[in-house]
Amino acid sequence: MASDGARKQFWKRSNSKVPGSIQHVYGAQHPPFDPLLHGTLLKSTPKVPTTPVKAKRVSTFQEFESNTSDAWDAGEDDDELLAMAAESLNTEVVMETAHRVLRNHSQRQAQPMLQEVPAPTQEPEPAAEPLAAPSGDLRLVKSVSESHTSCPTEELRKLSWSGIPKPVRPITWKLLSGYLPANVDRRPATLQRKQKEYFAFIEHYYDSRNDEAHQDTYRQIHIDRIPRMSPEALILQPKVTEIFERILFIWAIRHPASGYVQGINDLVTPFFVVFICEYIEEEDVAAVDVSSVPAEVLRNIEADTYWCMSKLLDGIQDNYTFAQPGIQMKVKMLEELVSRIDEQVHRHLDQHEVRYLQFAFRWMNNLLMREVPLRCTVRLWDTYQSEPEGFSHFHLYVCAAFLVRWRKEILEERDFQELLLFLQNLPTARWGDEDISLLLAEAYRLKFVFADAPNHYKK
Repeated sequence: MASDGARKQFWKRSNSKVPGSIQHVYGAQHPPFDPLLHGTLLKSTPKVPTTPVKAKRVSTFQEFESNTSDAWDAGEDDDELLAMAAESLNTEVVMETAHRVLRNHSQRQAQPMLQEVPAPTQEPEPAAEPLAAPSGDLRLVKSVSESHTSCPTEELRKLSWSGIPKPVRPITWKLLSGYLPANVDRRPATLQRKQKEYFAFIEHYYDSRNDEAHQDTYRQIHIDRIPRMSPEALILQPKVTEIFERILFIWAIRHPASGYVQGINDLVTPFFVVFICEYIEEEDVAAVDVSSVPAEVLRNIEADTYWCMSKLLDGIQDNYTFAQPGIQMKVKMLEELVSRIDEQVHRHLDQHEVRYLQFAFRWMNNLLMREVPLRCTVRLWDTYQSEPEGFSHFHLYVCAAFLVRWRKEILEERDFQELLLFLQNLPTARWGDEDISLLLAEAYRLKFVFADAPNHYKK
């Protein structure tokens, strides 16, 4: 039998350096860098309150299930619907879209991204008939998203892969995330119930933000509530900062395994911006005066943002638990993938002692939100929500394509400091939909070639 002292020591958290920390990444060779400048996380670990909120007495299982339900329904016919929606995209549809984007880009005499990447041994055959651009077919996407049929989701994913028209993006994101049911008749009741549930959380938990047990969490949220790549004119408005703080605090309290971690704050912004665009006329969302939006509308946007963000985070929560094993694993997978895609780039980084963790940690943690403008993030998320495991598995291939996109500039740099500075400040400020479409087309090609052949192309 182990002694009491041994048992206590077993459960004691190790004080050794965690992979991904500033000390582990840089060691003694290079000076530490500013964690906020370079995207390193500052984690605020929540403390479990010593005096939990008294639970409401329940008398039936249905009441218990209602009180504890999370961001999506697990009952009725949605399991079957979501299983069908999770099937892989039709290869012909996506590859034809990729070929179309690349042909258009070539006509503008731009340098192709694919020329430096080894071609697959067997290219998939394109679709027999040219595919109309889904992003421009507003009528078709709208008819699918508003369909009364019981299962439009699979077709909706195919149409949304190449971009969603702005007028139907809010409803389409809610459908693709699994927040809204496919059947249009069930949506009003679902929205009302989930919005009511969210504000019940606010009533029960938000006042505890000033308690000693939660002060550190709330303080960090208050500091981080303004994402760096957001339209500051919108996010700086007091009503919006309050909304963000409530969303982040409630999520942290309800997910004690990870709590609040710097980087989660960025993931609120795309949902909020997309959902508020449904109620405004301005093209430039940064120019929106939120005080002109009715209070009840803002409440609904806040609740919808919370639930859709929760659904996203549920698929990548291991990115934010202790030691962030999800990010550690994805960065390692990225390194392995790039070594097979472009050995010269991989070797160049290694020779100059640039470690993938030093630049790709932020790519995984913030889903490239700090690397591209917000408009590009929104377009990127159209595809991520259309792909099975888009925010986790497909994002890996997007990051690989993103790195190889800069191979010329990377190979020209001969200094560690200049190389790392370039990778942490990539020139994407003028990027638009076409750049993201090219990136996604290349990412899909890499997935098609390498996902099921981990050793075939390795030298």
